[in-house]
Amino acid sequence: MDAGVTVVQAEPGLAEAAQLFKILGHESRLRLLRLIGDRPRTVGELADLTDMSQPLVSQHLRSLRQGGLVTAERSGKEVTYEIADTHVTHVIADAVAHVLEE
Repeated sequence: MDAGVTVVQAEPGLAEAAQLFKILGHESRLRLLRLIGDRPRTVGELADLTDMSQPLVSQHLRSLRQGGLVTAERSGKEVTYEIADTHVTHVIADAVAHVLEE
């Protein structure tokens, strides 16, 4: 190795941040997060608001749950989803503001 080259170790958290962006990298999941960020919602509500099928909404919500971005609370047959951490709503809002800047 060249004596003038400094190797920089991977920064803690970068791999996890990359995984977060991978989960956020789908427009439908961003839309669901924006809606859940307003208030907790059920799969049926989300399907109606997004014009997606309930199975598709459920599939996206499963990804969001696995990523720790939403939580779910069951009441009988109904499951209500809410944002697990408001940081994610800020990340999405900042990203949208960034792309809308002139």
